Amino acid sequence: MPRPKKWRNVCCLPNNNRFGPLNGNINNADCIVMTVEEYETIRLIDSQEMKQEECAEHMHVARTTVQGIYDSARKKLADSLINGKLLLIEGGDYMLCDGSGNSCGGMGCHRRKFENSQKEIIK
Repeated sequence: MPRPKKWRNVCCLPNNNRFGPLNGNINNADCIVMTVEEYETIRLIDSQEMKQEECAEHMHVARTTVQGIYDSARKKLADSLINGKLLLIEGGDYMLCDGSGNSCGGMGCHRRKFENSQKEIIK
């Protein structure tokens, strides 16, 4: 019997989950699906400038797991940008944190900080 997948902690879902070319010539064959936990590793490592070890602690997984998730996410981003494919962010094995910091690996919750920074950008 295979080992069950471990839930990965995620602070927030993306405000937009669909990105791609603006030419309108998109079909299902040109779609790439990025999981929510892949999005979270990109957010934490590239946007929040966390090291992989910090990201792993935050998500409650091993550093090698984060490395694999991050590598997969970067390949999907590159394929979308280079080949003009639609990128959808959906699905995965994740659990949203409650905002109190209790489920964020003891590092505190970045959810409010992320949401506030998004509101400031919109203003």
